[in-house]
Amino acid sequence: MKTIDQIAALAPLMTEWRRDFHRHPELAFEETRTAGLVAQRLRDFGLAPVEGIGRTGVVAIVEGGAPGPSIALRADMDALPMQDESGREWRSSRDGVAHACGHDGHTAALLGVARHLAENPPARGRVVLIFQPAEENGLGARAMIRDGLIDRFPFDEVYGFHNMPLLAPGQAAVRSGATLNGYIVWEAEISGTGGHGAAFFKATDPVQAAARLATEISSIIGRYIDPADSALITVCSIEAGSSHNIIPATARLSGTARALDPEVLALLHSRLETACAGVAALTGCAIRCNRLTEVPPCINTPAGADHAAAACAAVLGAANVTRDQPAYPFTDDFALFLQAAAEGAYLFLGQESPMCHDPAYDFDDALLPVAASIFATLVRQRLG
Repeated sequence: MKTIDQIAALAPLMTEWRRDFHRHPELAFEETRTAGLVAQRLRDFGLAPVEGIGRTGVVAIVEGGAPGPSIALRADMDALPMQDESGREWRSSRDGVAHACGHDGHTAALLGVARHLAENPPARGRVVLIFQPAEENGLGARAMIRDGLIDRFPFDEVYGFHNMPLLAPGQAAVRSGATLNGYIVWEAEISGTGGHGAAFFKATDPVQAAARLATEISSIIGRYIDPADSALITVCSIEAGSSHNIIPATARLSGTARALDPEVLALLHSRLETACAGVAALTGCAIRCNRLTEVPPCINTPAGADHAAAACAAVLGAANVTRDQPAYPFTDDFALFLQAAAEGAYLFLGQESPMCHDPAYDFDDALLPVAASIFATLVRQRLG
């Protein structure tokens, strides 16, 4: 492994930043402390960050010595609404909020890149450093774009990374083409008539409708989707009732539909709406199917994937870079930045840990100088 010496020397500082972010996690669009610290550190490095893009996003520019291409590097900042059960000394200080996906590490690594580039600017072009809010709800990238990110800070190429417990430490994966599923976040609101648990025949029970709908949803993939297509639909939340003997008047289900092909994604949502209508007709409840947000599939360009792989190989060794890793079923709204750039790629770096979104998950601090070196190497290879 050949991390950049100056970045390797920053590893203790990046670890300190990362653990501080981990102790103080913030949910989507609430990243005020995190964004404030990011902006202050960027100023300390001699940069001029712009705050408040997409509500809590931060952007800074590192100018090269001559005209040339513009390369964007992105890190996400938000945490998840869940408990931190990692048992670490630096575990979350907030009940019910945790950095269980590694965004604390992504942010700390990009800060390390920012400091290195501020001291060692590229020979040409410029680097756009994007610290994005609200990745977990799929709304942050869209909010930054709506706030004029692309017009104010245009870029020709864009790159992002994610830690990946499904890969071994010291391994990287970057593929050309579809890399992550797109998704639709959906919610089904069920309205019935509440009543006494023993007089169910006088009620229109939304709990039974919710249970039937959840079962019907689980059959959509096997019944309507070509087995050759990548697709999934998941119920992740069911809310109804507050007592053992009261039938509630309402219930709610929510989850995601995911696919690599936008047409398959549209079919999933269509079948979901049909299932809602069918269960409503069967039970007498009213069911409204809401489409909360949508993110397209994450599609790496061939040249962007090559550039990212070359940087990974320079740091990790070519034998440790996988180019044919099948697309992962996860989703990241980084896909919207890829749509706005001529070239770009999303890459994965392995770590030994529980899976992301597991209460015991924690980012591996050993990845910080590795990720930062890969980003800085990519800039060096592209901009000199």
